Amino acid sequence: MTTSTNGAFDRRPLIAGNWKMNLDHMQGITFLQKLAWTLDDAGHDFSRVEVSVFPPFTDLRGVQTLVKGDNLEVAYGGQDLSPEDSGAYTGDISGQFLAKLDCTYVLVGHSERRTIHSESDELVNRKVQAAYRHSLVPVLCVGEGLEIRQAGTHVASTLEQLRQGVAGLTPEQASALVVAYEPVWAIGTGEGRGTRGRAGDVRRDPCRTRFPLRGRDGVEDTPALRRLGEGGERREHPQGA
Repeated sequence: MTTSTNGAFDRRPLIAGNWKMNLDHMQGITFLQKLAWTLDDAGHDFSRVEVSVFPPFTDLRGVQTLVKGDNLEVAYGGQDLSPEDSGAYTGDISGQFLAKLDCTYVLVGHSERRTIHSESDELVNRKVQAAYRHSLVPVLCVGEGLEIRQAGTHVASTLEQLRQGVAGLTPEQASALVVAYEPVWAIGTGEGRGTRGRAGDVRRDPCRTRFPLRGRDGVEDTPALRRLGEGGERREHPQGA
């Protein structure tokens, strides 16, 4: 994922990589070391462009230790969190656990969570609220599937996901939010050819993604809002891009 900016606002771009259910804790450490070395050798300026990774939960302690021990400038976060803070929720991960591991971000509402685990917009919103309770920055994932894209209702559908996802946010929370637009129809399908142009229906106009936040709980505008564009890694892409 990479951020888009139009130069009109002071937003620090963000490059983020979701590892999904790949790399055990030892592989994760090795991968992150190589990523950090590659970026360093390339002269990457972390003060201008932030880099973040989203490892599996079992990798996070190793990532935390490596980042602290080697003083890496790479941020990291969880791939999901529970809407609850604690209790009898077997298998769930509390936001307070992620905060203790010094996570900066957490993915919320990823398309695979929405489809495979049937997560509703209401549940996604509860997770956004949980992230803020533990000082985590939620990366709110929105986007449409192929059927919705072909029906031509993709803009309305995506904006509705965004509206429900940000319900109840304060102006400060809205400004800190990261929105990741992932056109599910373009990931792993032949429909992905020409993605940049067609996905632009949703993300070419900054006002489209900021609009749902205006007028909600005193939010007039969100010029600092960062928006990510989903892009799966390909063989020809640099490792870790």
